[in-house]
Amino acid sequence: MQNESEQLSKTLAWTCGMILQSGPDDLRRIGLAYRQAQDLVARIAKDDGDARPRIVACFERSDYYRAENDVACVGWILTAIQERVNERNLPDWRTLRKILDKTVRLLPRSKASVH
Repeated sequence: MQNESEQLSKTLAWTCGMILQSGPDDLRRIGLAYRQAQDLVARIAKDDGDARPRIVACFERSDYYRAENDVACVGWILTAIQERVNERNLPDWRTLRKILDKTVRLLPRSKASVH
């Protein structure tokens, strides 16, 4: 579990870095992708409390955007990390959740969609 927490922390650090380095247009794109990811995971049932189906769906979409060199991949990764942390069974989940909450607040709150 510690190794998973470590990997999750590294991915979250990368995600935060991408958001902090983004200009207004990229931030809007990340924010739109994040909201789309949130909408998608809300429609996917947990498997006996396991968020794995939601996480996998987010990573698949993130991989698609990353292959296109599209910054929208960051919004999908952010949601995947949130879903894993929300399971509350990682050693540092509370710390990770605080970082996630602060990171999400950096995103703009527009309602348009990513194509």
